[in-house]
Amino acid sequence: MARLPKYTLTYAPEVYDHMLFIPTNHHRLTSAAIKQQLSYTPEVRTRNRKPLKEPVEFGATWELRFGPSNSFRVFYEVDRDDRVVTILAIGVKEGNRLFIGGKEFEL
Repeated sequence: MARLPKYTLTYAPEVYDHMLFIPTNHHRLTSAAIKQQLSYTPEVRTRNRKPLKEPVEFGATWELRFGPSNSFRVFYEVDRDDRVVTILAIGVKEGNRLFIGGKEFEL
């Protein structure tokens, strides 16, 4: 079976601020999940990766869930032509509340 071409992963500048609100013991998990899940098939719907019904305020159209109890969220956009995935936000879901960069966002 032929190997799929790899997507380039880029990060919006504010994502680095979002990581300040993720516990440091989960930083490696976050990096690994992003690389594993988004490097080759970022637009394939799975149980933990799905298109958003409406783009969120920071422009993302896709969401990746991972981590303990699927509590972490990565919001991203895909440029299929240039094969680039842009990570726009990383947050933590606590119950029915989503926190990105320490701020609560509507789900």
